[in-house]
Amino acid sequence: MFKKILIANRGEIACRVIKTAKKMGIATVAVYSEADKEARHVALADEAVLLGPAPSRESYLVADKIIAACKATGAEAVHPGYGFLSENAGFAKRCEEEGIAFIGPRYFSIEAMGDKIASKKLANEAQVNTIPGYNDAIDTPEQAVEIAKGIGYPVMIKASAGGGGKGLRVAFNDKEAFEGFSSCRNEARNSFGDDRVFIEKYVLEPRHIEIQVLGDSFGNVVYLNERECSIQRRHQKVIEEAPSPFISDATRKAMGEQAVALAKAVKYQSAGTVEFVVGKDQDFYFLEMNTRLQVEHPVTENITGLDLVEQMIRVAAGEALSFTQADVKKEGWSIECRINAEDPFRNFLPSTGRLVRYQPPAAVLEQSVPTLVGLAYENGRFGGVRVDTGVYDGGEIPMFYDSMIAKLIVHGKDRNDAIAKMREALNAFVIRGISSNIPFQAALLAHPKFVTGQFNTGFIAEHYAHGFRAEDVPHDDPNFLIALAAFVRRKARERAAGISGQLQGHEVAHKNELVVCKLGAEGANTYFDVTLGEFDAKTGTADVTVEGKTYSIQSHTKLGDVLVIGSVNGQPFSAQVERVAGKNPLAIRVIHNGTQVDALVLLPRAAELHKLMPYKAPPDLSKFLLSPMPGLLVNIAVKVGQKVLAGEKLAVIEAMKMENILVATQDCVVKEIQADVGASLSVDQPIISFE
Repeated sequence: MFKKILIANRGEIACRVIKTAKKMGIATVAVYSEADKEARHVALADEAVLLGPAPSRESYLVADKIIAACKATGAEAVHPGYGFLSENAGFAKRCEEEGIAFIGPRYFSIEAMGDKIASKKLANEAQVNTIPGYNDAIDTPEQAVEIAKGIGYPVMIKASAGGGGKGLRVAFNDKEAFEGFSSCRNEARNSFGDDRVFIEKYVLEPRHIEIQVLGDSFGNVVYLNERECSIQRRHQKVIEEAPSPFISDATRKAMGEQAVALAKAVKYQSAGTVEFVVGKDQDFYFLEMNTRLQVEHPVTENITGLDLVEQMIRVAAGEALSFTQADVKKEGWSIECRINAEDPFRNFLPSTGRLVRYQPPAAVLEQSVPTLVGLAYENGRFGGVRVDTGVYDGGEIPMFYDSMIAKLIVHGKDRNDAIAKMREALNAFVIRGISSNIPFQAALLAHPKFVTGQFNTGFIAEHYAHGFRAEDVPHDDPNFLIALAAFVRRKARERAAGISGQLQGHEVAHKNELVVCKLGAEGANTYFDVTLGEFDAKTGTADVTVEGKTYSIQSHTKLGDVLVIGSVNGQPFSAQVERVAGKNPLAIRVIHNGTQVDALVLLPRAAELHKLMPYKAPPDLSKFLLSPMPGLLVNIAVKVGQKVLAGEKLAVIEAMKMENILVATQDCVVKEIQADVGASLSVDQPIISFE
């Protein structure tokens, strides 16, 4: 067994590998860029080596620097994580030549599966189901149209070296096939330096289901069941689960056996994933093989009880698998939500900056709070909630890398139990300072079609075609949010009333009859008459009646804590309650099940006067181009005095490996450039003003 390994990665996956290595008694070496010098993985590792500047092409992607770090620290092996150099056959081969073990498959397996055209031919030879299509590179758009007609529409046009949704088009007719081929080829050339494009049949109502495989150097290969990864946004996975709610045991066995056959055909040694597209009739076809550890590997770990990182390390050290296919378990149900630094209400634009407050639910659950029934946290894994993360409270989310903050994983006895646990865990996940996609995840989990398992890869595009809005998050009982606002305010007044030394005759009093004003857009407020019962300080309980329904709320959460944990009418809940910073500091914000409410808790007379207050419209910002997100201003495409037409490019902002082009929404004349190229912008910072 290795004595020391180097993790050639960053963020949550680096922390994840370090955790298993420590469990196995193996020393760890972290590598980091200048942007990551304060990162969590650097602090967790036994040693750390600086690679270079923040951009990954100057740090994490430089193989020479990784090799040099191994030699300098005496690391015997490298775990590449996912992304960066994890599927780089040249790097794997170089490690082997330098006498450093690569904790992943052999370079020839990576090479064989890295090319989509070559891998499809290999899959055919291994008698793996492949999608009908034309597997050789296509030269002209005219040829593409003829091939598409031969296969039968709809067809998918794909770049051979594609990935992450780039170089991919769906065509339903000759015109779309002609145009799709040209744009696909250009995109592939620009993104990957490889313009080869192929065409295959497009599967209707497709699901993305993948099989986890594990092989050793002795020719043993097993499959560890499947993962359902159909909930995707722009070809990026959002929610993953194991097992799939869709396929039968017979389909699972057939897919697993074909995945093993493919792995054996390329002499696969390590953890890998064979991805399939599955049609509505459970017909399945090979898509590609990911020759690395997947982001969503924890859901497989939960249902099988295996540590995949440990298995990868043992195989790389020359050990044989210690179990057979018959030993592989499938216990309970596991779901993973990717918690990303992005603003779902601003079309998922990246959100970077400092984590002013970061409190994952596991930190709460470890305290064994008795009211969180069913959410026991057992050693960070089975029976409850697990958080894989690479950040910490007060840490920075840099603009140079991907947007993932954490992976939130739950394990339940069945799918409904897992969904319920995930919804409660999302409620307990406190993130402030940047925006996150937690409200969007909460909406997906509550969607009837998701709950019943009736979805495919087009689910998000179909149900959120016009983006994501606050009203897309329905609440099971919206009046509970009103009752909770009144309860928290009453608790504060109870505490204030108990302060000694108050002026006689002017003591703080608390009333049982209150009005809660739910603040709406453009002054469209809603008022609720609320009655509060006596507050029992010993049990932390008070009855709150809203519109005839009584909520018996119990909580010992301290005032000032964002996270409120307790029970309502005997049922456990966790919610987030805080004062609203900014324009209305008296308002209380309540967040539960993805729904957010801003409310004022008033005495009846104050409510009467509040209704008379005129609405103050916000300033007109239509003559400014504002930055929609934090990021780096890389280009300004206009000059002062220039006439600009609607739709013309104004500026380009870069954040988290994505370029965002800002265009004019109307005809205008540039008055002033208010930010310099190279500036780090904050949200809503003015860039250009117009006459």
